[in-house]
Amino acid sequence: MIMKELIFNLIGGLGFFFLGMQFMSKGLKKIAGEKIKNILHMATKISVVGVLVGAGVTCLIQSSSATTVMVVGFVNAGLLVLKQAISVIMGANIGTTFTAWLVSSMGIFKITNYALPAIGVGFGMMHLGRTRNVRFWGQVLMGFGMLFIGLSFLKDAFEPLKQSAHIKTVFVTFSNNPLLGVLIGIIFTVLLQSSSATIAIVQVLAFNGLITFPAAIPIILGDNIGTTITAQLAAIGTNLNARRAAMAHTLFNVIGVTYMLFFVYTGWFIKGVNFIIPGQLTTQNVMFYIAVAHSVFNVFNTIVFLPFVGFLEKISIWMVPKRKDSVEMGAQYLEKHLLDTPPIAMQQARMESVRMLDLACESVSSAVKAFLGNYKSPLRTVSNLEQIVDGLQSEITQYLVELSEREIPQEESEELPVLIHSVNDIERIGDHSENIVELFERKKDEKLSFSNEANEELNDLWRELREMMSDTKDALKNRDIDKAEQVLAHEITINNLQKELKNRHVNRLNEGICNLKAGLVFIDLVDNFEKIGDHLTNIAQGVAGKMKIQKG
Repeated sequence: MIMKELIFNLIGGLGFFFLGMQFMSKGLKKIAGEKIKNILHMATKISVVGVLVGAGVTCLIQSSSATTVMVVGFVNAGLLVLKQAISVIMGANIGTTFTAWLVSSMGIFKITNYALPAIGVGFGMMHLGRTRNVRFWGQVLMGFGMLFIGLSFLKDAFEPLKQSAHIKTVFVTFSNNPLLGVLIGIIFTVLLQSSSATIAIVQVLAFNGLITFPAAIPIILGDNIGTTITAQLAAIGTNLNARRAAMAHTLFNVIGVTYMLFFVYTGWFIKGVNFIIPGQLTTQNVMFYIAVAHSVFNVFNTIVFLPFVGFLEKISIWMVPKRKDSVEMGAQYLEKHLLDTPPIAMQQARMESVRMLDLACESVSSAVKAFLGNYKSPLRTVSNLEQIVDGLQSEITQYLVELSEREIPQEESEELPVLIHSVNDIERIGDHSENIVELFERKKDEKLSFSNEANEELNDLWRELREMMSDTKDALKNRDIDKAEQVLAHEITINNLQKELKNRHVNRLNEGICNLKAGLVFIDLVDNFEKIGDHLTNIAQGVAGKMKIQKG
């Protein structure tokens, strides 16, 4: 019966703890969400500023994982370089220690007495609040209450173990063998998928007298390695920058724990914590000791690594290299975790759309290169790129649909349908690259050839279309109305060239310079170029219209 009660309390306590953390994190993200973009922009090339920003954002949203995900998203969006991201991730490690400080308040006063009222008041604010911020603060308060209800259950779960000599012997072993403690910390964090939960459990165990402070330290260190494994697992199948950021996070913590073990074995680590918190260590204040130890490791490790951020960046790039001529499959910028912060999510969707346009234009370029150069080697690239572009249309559209279901500001609400239409136009551009491939195969199979004059005309038209594609990418990426208007000017030129080339072609047919079959392929190619121009124009008009609305 005791074991059954322990397991039930442990499972329920962890459930409440995780649910509380989730409620708090989501509520705080909604409150601070629109400001996070500006805060992260403050992460300049000065590493110290990046650390402060990372710590501040993580304290705001109560989730180092969420901070890391957002940072990776900003790296992908070009708002942060990898070196800046590393410093922010270092700061996130410091910010996540705030949860341990919050939990440690349980050892000073009966905060669980206020947990139920907090849930009730928070629920009332969530459902009766007149403003969004009041409702979001209600969600935070409700999460706060659930978190401490969970801790109360955890405390009750471990209470019967106080009398177990076997359990005490196991935990004493951790004191004598720090490496074993580190391993336990890693395993716990990987299983629970939360470093905060592992630290909270260690604090509750210490509060109940089941584990000594020296035995807790190796588990804390292992927790810091375990959380990087979680990040590595999350980075599987993601983009190159995400994997490099995860690798930097792993190196930062693994190296930190490795050298910190020296201070643990010599006893200097405990002496350092005792120096920071003078007085006698008791079960009442041991939670604070653990919170301090957690903070000391992350702060000290960050100070040690700050001068070597550039080195850490180079090592991460070396360990996660980019394959030559590789194209990343799937969406690279669409972070589901960012949907609750619409301005950032919209920026991610825009950057993914720019990437999609870049791939579609590259597909067209490869197809035209094959056609005009009269060789097949670029055709495999066209097939691969077209497959990626089709997949991106589905992913971006789905992402924007999910975003539309959130409470989004008016600016993003107006841009959202425009971007969906642009994504559809980009997909059609990719389709035209396949049309050009089919024309090339017809030309090749039927051994058709163009006159020198026809080839020169196609090169002139292609040159104009290439410039139009470049300007469209710049317009969409930077929401540049001047570039958008240049695209519209290119459209007029291409339409005029289309009519002129068709007239010239008719004249060549009449003069017997080229045959009818080659002429039909020529006209189809010119028409495909013009239709690609039409889709680029639609994208530019969307940008120009959006920008005019904002300026007006």
